Amino acid sequence: MGNDDEKARVATIFDVARLAGVSHQTVSRVLNDLPNVRPATRLRVEQAISQLRYTPSQAARSLVTRRSRTIGLITTGGPDYGPSSTALGFNEAARDARYAVSMASMLESDPASLRQAVELLLRQNVEAIVLIAAHREALDAVRGIDLGVPLVAVESSRHDGFHSVSIDQYQGARILVDHLVGLGHRRIVHLAGPADSVDALERVRGWRDALSQHGLVAREPLVGDWTPASGFRLGRELVASRGAGDGPTGAGSSFTAVFAANDQMALGVVHALTERGLRVPDDVSVVGFDDIPEAEHFAPPLTTMRQDFPELGRTIMSTLLEVLTEADSVGTVRSVPRLVVRASTAEVGVGR
Repeated sequence: MGNDDEKARVATIFDVARLAGVSHQTVSRVLNDLPNVRPATRLRVEQAISQLRYTPSQAARSLVTRRSRTIGLITTGGPDYGPSSTALGFNEAARDARYAVSMASMLESDPASLRQAVELLLRQNVEAIVLIAAHREALDAVRGIDLGVPLVAVESSRHDGFHSVSIDQYQGARILVDHLVGLGHRRIVHLAGPADSVDALERVRGWRDALSQHGLVAREPLVGDWTPASGFRLGRELVASRGAGDGPTGAGSSFTAVFAANDQMALGVVHALTERGLRVPDDVSVVGFDDIPEAEHFAPPLTTMRQDFPELGRTIMSTLLEVLTEADSVGTVRSVPRLVVRASTAEVGVGR
């Protein structure tokens, strides 16, 4: 099979949009011969359609021409604090803008389930779709679906092919590591989130790069599942490695700080350390990520990165409104979380 035949088989509205340098909503406008498309833009889209031998699906042709004032929201993964708070903030912002939200939530984000959710929302004549993606596979799956309406994805991995809104997990991890290094820590262990989590992978990447920038070694991170129980289990493994050379974790007896990928895992780590007689932060500093409401009431109160999830929800809606009115003008919107320093971190050697 030749290359052109392959393109014809797999080309989607997203491929046409990328080649033409426009949004997929603009492609839909051209397909439906609607006004308000500049002649030069229309020509680029038509050339891309011809080059890719693109055959539009019915969904791609059915651009919303009757304003339904309804937005589709798809969430993937479990009811974790961050995604749930973001969805709530988005719903409130949509209501303030006089839009209704039709939701589809799924624990798994396989292509078949995601396609089913998209088709359900399109049958409700939504004007656009928002995807809060907990897993990388959700982003990959949605890129292969002919939506015919704008898509805004809440994800931090810089995927192309759709409008993106996120909090910069990579930069947040770097800020945390810089804080610990500034306190004199040189062996900083990372307890990562699940390997299929986009946010977890970005935090690992930021941790590695920050250590490298400071000339420090990044050992292989331990991997948890966002729960306090996994933080407790991994914390016990770390404690067992102290005094046992480099041990299976590579942390050895010299680690002085633990960067847990979220606050719940940090809670488990603190429990494991204190259970074995280690003091936080006198012996080991611990940091988390998210700044859940309970973080300031941990014992000791937790140093963490504050993510403003309600504000993220509002940003999603404002970005979506821009997309709906000026479809080609919006790309990636990314904010940076804020370091909140509390009593779980201290200079190396304090209290010894």
